[in-house]
Amino acid sequence: MTDTDTDTDPGTDADTGTDTGTDADTDTGTDADTDTGTGADTGTAVGTGRDAIVRAARRAFTLRPYAEVTLRGIAADAGVSPSLIVKRFGSKERLFNTVADFEPAAEALFAAEPAELGRHLVLTMLRLRDELRGDPLLRVVFSLGIDDERTLLRARFREQVTARLAASLTGRDRELRAELIAGQLLGLGATLSLHRPDGAGARTTPERLARLYAPGLQGLIDGDAGRRDAEGPVSVVE
Repeated sequence: MTDTDTDTDPGTDADTGTDTGTDADTDTGTDADTDTGTGADTGTAVGTGRDAIVRAARRAFTLRPYAEVTLRGIAADAGVSPSLIVKRFGSKERLFNTVADFEPAAEALFAAEPAELGRHLVLTMLRLRDELRGDPLLRVVFSLGIDDERTLLRARFREQVTARLAASLTGRDRELRAELIAGQLLGLGATLSLHRPDGAGARTTPERLARLYAPGLQGLIDGDAGRRDAEGPVSVVE
């Protein structure tokens, strides 16, 4: 996919679509989503600068095809100049690649031992949604880009989320269990977004949501080993 954005800000923006080499930042994983996981935050108040640019870019690339997204539009949404986007990211293509990165979310979500991972996943998803003012994963589902863009997002998601989780599991059907766990996390985010701001989930504490939702996740994490533990030792009668 090549960068076709030639929208520049006369007098202030030198965007030629090339990398200036001045951006040493890494993706902080910040996101602000609407009910489709894209965001209602204008980016002009809290977290202006790089975080606001990333939030605005995620909204733009989720709601519109890549070819229709311009740096000027992202800049206007983020409350920054187009030249700042060029300085930090170099090009629209590089900015899109940052938006397509799920690694920061995966680092936070999987930072627990397997025995505690189910509860940790729920609590971390809720924390990230609150801190980032949006869901860290839902853009993989709701992106309206063309096939190449959706393919890249889904490939990144499989590599950075699903495959990473599968590698950490033990027992049979690790890949299948990882896919089901990822689906449940996406389902949790979609449900909370669908019913906000006044749904039951918004009125429930994170601990209560974890008690209700985590056991299903933990069962998939444990797999056959968890079922054997639940059933207890087999009695042999001679």
